[in-house]
Amino acid sequence: MRGLEPLRRALRVVDWFEARGVYVPGEDNHPVSPWRDFGWLIASWLITVALFVVFFAMAA
Repeated sequence: MRGLEPLRRALRVVDWFEARGVYVPGEDNHPVSPWRDFGWLIASWLITVALFVVFFAMAA
């Protein structure tokens, strides 16, 4: 079960972004909030950068 721990942590980060609010189609009268509108993108970017750093740390 230790193999699923990183996935659970990643999903916890994504849930945190979603808890801050999600985009609702048709609700275009609010200002753009990067945390609300791009939460999945930001979370996936952070995970990708972390994996990139870990990969090269292990290769060194």
